[in-house]
Amino acid sequence: MSALTPRPGIMKIAPYVPGKDSVEGKETIAKLSSNEGALGPSPKAMAAYAKMATELHRYPDGGTDKLRTAIGRHYGLDAARIVCGAGSDELLNLLVRAYCGPGDELLYSQFGFLMYPINALGVGATPVAAPEKDYRADVDAMLSKVTNKTRIVCLANPNNPTGTYITKDDVRRLHAGLPKDVLLVIDAAYAEYVSRNDYESGVELVDQAENVVMTRTFSKIYGLGGLRLGWMYGPAGVIDVMSRLRQPFNVNLAAQAAGVAAMEDIAHTDASRTNNDIWLPWLSTELTKLGLKPLPSVGNFLLVGFGSKERAAAANDWLMNDGLIPRMVAGYGLPEHLRITIGTETEVKAIAASLTKFVAAK
Repeated sequence: MSALTPRPGIMKIAPYVPGKDSVEGKETIAKLSSNEGALGPSPKAMAAYAKMATELHRYPDGGTDKLRTAIGRHYGLDAARIVCGAGSDELLNLLVRAYCGPGDELLYSQFGFLMYPINALGVGATPVAAPEKDYRADVDAMLSKVTNKTRIVCLANPNNPTGTYITKDDVRRLHAGLPKDVLLVIDAAYAEYVSRNDYESGVELVDQAENVVMTRTFSKIYGLGGLRLGWMYGPAGVIDVMSRLRQPFNVNLAAQAAGVAAMEDIAHTDASRTNNDIWLPWLSTELTKLGLKPLPSVGNFLLVGFGSKERAAAANDWLMNDGLIPRMVAGYGLPEHLRITIGTETEVKAIAASLTKFVAAK
C-alpha cells in the first residue's frame, strides 16, 4: 500500500470516457460519437496550421493577443475580457480551481456535462445535481438546491448530451436567483448551431453582471477538436484571476493560427451550420417514423431514446457492426439512449438505413 494519498475527492472521480473512434475489424464509415464538426476544419485553418510547421521551435504568444483580438472582432466583444485555453475544458477546470474547494458545492443540472462534477471532485468540492424536467434544465429545481456552500453554478446551454436548451428569460431568472458571491458559468459550446430567437449565448448577461462567465469552443462548428482550443468571456475581475492561474503558454502556436483563420472562413462556418440545419431535422423525422424517440435538439447531435437499456445497447452494437459509431450515455444516467452526431449527408443517411434494418430485425 502506497503511503501517498491524493487529496479528498480525487479517488471518487470516474475518469471521463471519450466517444469511441474505431470498430475492431471494420474500416469505420462514420465516427458519430463526439459531436465533432461534420465538414471538418476550414481549408483556411488547415493552411494556417501547416504554415506554422517551420515555427514549431518557437514558444506561442503567451497572451494569445492575435487570437483574442480576432475573437473580439468576430463576436463584437472586448478582447481584454477574453481568455483562451486548451479547449473550454481547461477553462472550466481553471474556474473550479479558482472559486471552489473543500466544503464548497458546485451545482449543475442532472444531465449536464460530466466534466462539471469531475472538476468539483478534483478540488475536494461537492457536486450537486438538480433534477431536470423533460430532459431540460429546470431553473426552479436548480435554485432550490442553492445553499450557503454553493460557489459555482454550471449551465450547459445548449446541453450535451440532451441537445435541449433554456430560453434567455430562464437563464436571466436563474442568475437573478443566485447570491452575488456565486459564479454562474454558461457553457455555450454549441451556441453557433442555435437559431432560436428566444436563445442567447450569455454575452449580454456577462456584460450586465460581475458574477457570470461564458465559455465557448473551436471544437464543434469550427472543426478544431484535435487542436484543443476554447475561450471564455467574463468580467474583468474573473479574467484577471484566470490569467494568474493558467499556464503561461497554455494555447499552442498552431492552434492560435488555425483559430484565427477558422473564424475568417465565414463560408465554411455557414456550410457547417447549413448541413446541420438540413440533416438534424431530417434524421429526427426518420427516427421518429421508426418509433424511436429523438429529443428535440438545437445542437449538432440527437439523443435518441430506445425504450430500454437492453435495446439501446443492441442498437449500439448493430450500428457499430455497420461501421457507424454512436455514443453510449449510461455514464450520464441515460442507459436507454444513444447520442448520435449529425454528420454529412452520407453519414446521416447511413444511420437512418442501419436503424431501419435494426427496428425491422428486432
